[in-house]
Parts: sequence; C-alpha cells; structure tokens
Amino acid sequence: MKLLLDTHLLIWTAGDPDKLSKTARALIENRDNEIAFSAVSIWEIAIKYALKRPEFNVDPHLVRRGCLDNTMTELAITSQHAILAATLAPIHKDPFDRLLVAQAMAEGVTLLTADETIAQYRGPIRLV
Repeated sequence: MKLLLDTHLLIWTAGDPDKLSKTARALIENRDNEIAFSAVSIWEIAIKYALKRPEFNVDPHLVRRGCLDNTMTELAITSQHAILAATLAPIHKDPFDRLLVAQAMAEGVTLLTADETIAQYRGPIRLV
C-alpha cells in the first residue's frame, strides 16, 4: 500500500517517533508499504520553522534528507493538486492540509493523519 504522511506524522517519524500511535508506527515500519512525503509538508515545515513555531522546531533540510535517505518517495505538487484542493469542502481551513488531502485523492494514495479534522474528508484518508 502507498501511504502519504501528513506533516505532523512526518515530523514525528523524523525526530520524535514516540509521538506516533502504535498503528501509525506499524504502518510506517511495514516494508510492504511504500511511504511518501509531500513537498507540501516540507514547504509547511520550512515556513513554520522560519517563524520559530515550537511544534516545527526541525530543520526542513534535515527532514527532507532523512526522508530520502530512508527510501521515502517525494511527491511533488502539481496544478491538478491545486485545482482539486480548491474544490474541497471547507472542513479544514489550513491550505497545507487541504493540499495534502487533494494529493491523496488525485494520486490514489492513503493519507495517514493524526488530525481528526483532516480525517473528516471522504477519500483515501486514515486516522492513526
């Protein structure tokens, strides 16, 4: 199964794995699953890291390098993703999260999230 990590799961996987639920950890560590991260998440981390937001106290360069070094696939942002994000119901206001949902829908991958609001969208989203 191909899994896309939301930004918080990505940060926790990279630097604070104890924050991951048992389910999230099992899915991420299962070698049968292909784990992907999005350029959206790196963009969000970079912006919020520069703003010195405490929950984003992780260097985006190191997160990206760690993901690639651990054989995660990087998912680029396309115009199709942007258009789909604009059509989503206004369940979640965060543009980064909306774009992650759109990417999961467009690419047919399962978005893993710990965010109950994101999990309200229909489609390939799994609350972990």
